[in-house]
Amino acid sequence: MNIYTKKQKWKWLLFIAAICIVFTSLWYTNNLVKRIADDERTKVKLWAQAVQKKAKLIKFTNELFSKIKLEERKKAELYAEATKQLANMNDNGDITFVLKVLQDNTTVPVILTDENGKINAKRNLDSILENDTTYLNKELAAMKETYAPVVINTYKEHKNFLYYKDSKVFTDIKLVFDSLTKSFLEEVALNTADIPVIYTDSSKTQIIHRSEKIDSTKINTPENLKNTLNNLAKQNPPISVDFGEGYTNYIFYAESELLTKLKYYPYIQFGAIGLFLLIAYILFSTARKAEQDQVWVGMSKETAHQLGTPLSSLMGWNEHLRSIGVDESVVNEMNRDIRRLNTITDRFSKIGSQPTLNDEDICAVIQNATDYLKLRTSKNVKYEIIIPRKEVHVQLSVPLFEWVIENLCKNAVDAMDGKGQITVIVEEVPEGIAIDISDTGKGIPKSKFKTVFEPGYTTKTRGWGLGLSLCKRIIENYHGGKIFVLQSEPNSGTTFRILLNRF
Repeated sequence: MNIYTKKQKWKWLLFIAAICIVFTSLWYTNNLVKRIADDERTKVKLWAQAVQKKAKLIKFTNELFSKIKLEERKKAELYAEATKQLANMNDNGDITFVLKVLQDNTTVPVILTDENGKINAKRNLDSILENDTTYLNKELAAMKETYAPVVINTYKEHKNFLYYKDSKVFTDIKLVFDSLTKSFLEEVALNTADIPVIYTDSSKTQIIHRSEKIDSTKINTPENLKNTLNNLAKQNPPISVDFGEGYTNYIFYAESELLTKLKYYPYIQFGAIGLFLLIAYILFSTARKAEQDQVWVGMSKETAHQLGTPLSSLMGWNEHLRSIGVDESVVNEMNRDIRRLNTITDRFSKIGSQPTLNDEDICAVIQNATDYLKLRTSKNVKYEIIIPRKEVHVQLSVPLFEWVIENLCKNAVDAMDGKGQITVIVEEVPEGIAIDISDTGKGIPKSKFKTVFEPGYTTKTRGWGLGLSLCKRIIENYHGGKIFVLQSEPNSGTTFRILLNRF
């Protein structure tokens, strides 16, 4: 198993583990949020039920209040009727019942006046002040403002007027009712401090109470208020609070800000973690790449240094063989290999430093590189070189570019198992100068088109997986071009394309 395969397996294992951790965390957090949401909804419902019960109590009190009010009116009218009968009764009439009616009114304060406003009788007023004219006039004025008088027809179109006001019992009940209503409103405010709540009247146009969580700008106009109430109603049905006598208020509410934040917290959390991991990955990858570059540079320069000594010795031996009369063709071929070794040494020495690019004829460079390879490749491998007849100039480092051509051709020979055809085509395209190198080998799966350029990727049992990675580095980093798999089909061959900028 090669290094790349191991690395890919580890990447997949770590990725799957990360996905499992993320989904487990999201599942747990979402469950926690759901539980909190359910708990909050339960509390809101319990609070709403309590509000409803208190509203029923207020409704009942209001109904009782109305009944007492009606009874006191009837009592006042009965008192007025008894007063009328007493005034019209002769000496032979039985006045026992009339007097009883008059005496039984022990709660409702009343004042009887003639049509000129003169006070003729009074009852259930302050026993200490009831003879004080100022006090009586003040009480009479208050009664006139409170209720319409009961008119008593006496004789010859003369009339008396019976004025009355609420009894002390009725007033006490009213105070209790007002206190209960105030307590209800305060409870609404207290229990809705953390929840967006709007408490409206029956028309839903007047706000009785709103919590601090409701933005005032969202309810500053009738249209904004209507839209806000509609949005709240979509989240939760409004709670109606029935006070009786057609008096119904409505409570509109939404989920608390805390719950809303909790809903999005997992996604924000993992977004932040993902961003942190991405930055960390980029930093570590950059550091690792820089470290790898240092290793590459060190190995390359050390290789160039190690080759220097035997290369000098070989050059000396070659001259010695020439001097002792060895076959000139053998000496020339050996000299060619020595120059080749010298070129390889030069290539290794250039790794890690920015090479000098010169104006070169790309056609001549490719022709020279393939001519050298033809003599050192199996005769079962055919080369077809298709290049323009004119010179095509680009900026090149010849030793490094030839290295790319050699690596691609050698990979093609290996892919064809030493038998097939290699075709090299040079042509001008809109993007620049394209060099296509095709073979008739095994092909590359589409899923591996980019992977083949990764360091460590190889399909050979004995291979480092550095050839295509080195080609990519030379073309893209040093020459500012591009190299990629143009097309490939299993068992039909592969075409690599190199794109260089025009000179």
